[in-house]
Amino acid sequence: MFNLIRKDIILLKKTMLVLLAILCVYLILDFSIIWVGILCSIVISMLAFTLDEKSTIQLLLNSLPYTRKEIVSSKYIVAVLFTLLIGAVTYIGNIIIHGEMTSWKELLFMIAVVMSILSFIFPFCYKFKSNYLMIAAIGLFALYLLTVTFFIHDLNDRMRAFVKLLITSDNTVEYLVIGVSVFLLYIGSGFVSLRIYRKKLF
Repeated sequence: MFNLIRKDIILLKKTMLVLLAILCVYLILDFSIIWVGILCSIVISMLAFTLDEKSTIQLLLNSLPYTRKEIVSSKYIVAVLFTLLIGAVTYIGNIIIHGEMTSWKELLFMIAVVMSILSFIFPFCYKFKSNYLMIAAIGLFALYLLTVTFFIHDLNDRMRAFVKLLITSDNTVEYLVIGVSVFLLYIGSGFVSLRIYRKKLF
């Protein structure tokens, strides 16, 4: 499995450098770096996923001495590694550029959001392929617009208030519960993806 992880890192090395450069630019411009970090983490994780999505690549992978469990697990591990790298660059970059440390709560929030989103995206893509992800995203965005327009007009304000409350909270137990919940969700997602992938024929 180590070679599968290494393969993704090598193939996406240049893309990762570009994303890290973009991250640094946003740091210099003093944008909301946590949301940029979330976006970069999801993008690089999905690129790692789509590398192996072609049928020819899947045939090759399944002909090599790797189990399907190792193939699926490697994608989940690579996503964590890329997210941690982006978090580390955010932390170090903020110290170098602005002379201040990014709050560990903000970094934890970033990692938790990325892991939660990927926990739903990965099984979806194993089931339907990533081509359909855009359709699903458009559908969710349309649902969001309908909700904001007709039902909960201040949804954006509520979400911002919730995030601010979460980040400024001093309750360690809350962060522990959130961390464990996200971890279990991510592990559970891995089992679901593996179950879907084992049933696939190439």
